[in-house]
Amino acid sequence: MRRLLLPFVALVALVTAPLAVYPAFLMHALCMAIFASAFNLLLGYGGLLSFGHAAFFGWAAYAAAHGAKVWGWPPELALLAGLGTGAALGASCGALAIRRKGISFAMITLALAQMTYFIALRAPFAHSEDGIQNVPRGALLGVIDLTHPAPMYYFVLAIYLVAQAGLFRIVYSPFGHVLRAIRENETRAISMGYHAARCKWLAFVLSAALSGLAGALNALIFQSASLGGLDWHLSGEVVLMTLIGGVGSFFGPTIGAFVLVGLQDLLAGWSGWVSLLQGLAFVACVLSFREGIAGALRKQNSARRKERTENLTLG
Repeated sequence: MRRLLLPFVALVALVTAPLAVYPAFLMHALCMAIFASAFNLLLGYGGLLSFGHAAFFGWAAYAAAHGAKVWGWPPELALLAGLGTGAALGASCGALAIRRKGISFAMITLALAQMTYFIALRAPFAHSEDGIQNVPRGALLGVIDLTHPAPMYYFVLAIYLVAQAGLFRIVYSPFGHVLRAIRENETRAISMGYHAARCKWLAFVLSAALSGLAGALNALIFQSASLGGLDWHLSGEVVLMTLIGGVGSFFGPTIGAFVLVGLQDLLAGWSGWVSLLQGLAFVACVLSFREGIAGALRKQNSARRKERTENLTLG
């Protein structure tokens, strides 16, 4: 029951948050939380560091924005288009990237992401540096008008919860356990009969698909899609979110996303110093919390339980 208490409190806080916090900030943080959680599936559970995840986020945003604005798709169809775009791009990029390991894998993902950036820069439908603006949010199921902040926020929250439920099912499924086994010792996993390359490719595709969902959701939240969603800086930011929150921790990326988005919002007036201050905050977090904020909280909780158990034993 104690394990369920913290998630329940967090859910209540998210449901009531619009009463005290600006909805646009909350929607942005939840969107980035989905993105960071998708990245954590690849890094935290698969042990694969990608520097090109912005490609799936950005292209999905373009797909959703184009579908909603030009073809008049409803929001649910636009999100599915973004998810499908991320999955398709992840399948092709992953087939090339997983042939290598370590830094080679990371550099290949970065190179592929930069290629997609320049393709978007030249693509007519992407409108170059102007991007796709004034994307209509539409009506969910043709009934719920998402143009107002309140229904849009709860729609974003619902998507976040569905994404987290899907990730939970993946992580704690037999596939998730095999993925962790490959991360710890790939040679041993292969000797036990597991197809490591296929599992890593599938993890890459799932991570890319959820990143695409986050990108499509971002396009609806801000009603635009631009080259900023494909920039390598975004790939770096999602790494920061995951590291700050805690790599391999289920809720760590969400914590990291809220911390980083909150820091960006707090430093909005310091436009020339944001990157420097973010870097300093990241260094401070890494030095203070080597396993991320979630890891530090988990250690503290374990220490308290151990102390309580010892006191009961002595008593």
